[in-house]
Amino acid sequence: MFKKLECVCIHTNDIDQSLTFYASMGLRKHWEIQRPLDNGLTWRLLGLQFPQGAGSELVLSNHPDNRFTEIEILVDDVQEACATLSGNPAVKWIRTPFATESGHVAVMEAPDGNVFVLVGP
Repeated sequence: MFKKLECVCIHTNDIDQSLTFYASMGLRKHWEIQRPLDNGLTWRLLGLQFPQGAGSELVLSNHPDNRFTEIEILVDDVQEACATLSGNPAVKWIRTPFATESGHVAVMEAPDGNVFVLVGP
């Protein structure tokens, strides 16, 4: 069911400063998404690609309320994965599937307390 580590998303207070720093480490900006907040402000997500290209990304987020690291796992179908994993009483759903700009997302907690963001179509 889990296909690959899609990305690790980390919080930063200054996304431009962080971009400059990680670019100096060899990463390059691959994509950017801007999303509105309820208070009229906008928060940003930046996907940084490693020099080898295809593979996992490091994502920067400056969301003021999400100040934690997210581990995102690619699955074939988020809704199907959610339905299958819902039969496992050890899985706790933090957020059931919802649509995003690039597909769907669901957030689960494993029995060991680790949280995973499932991403895919």
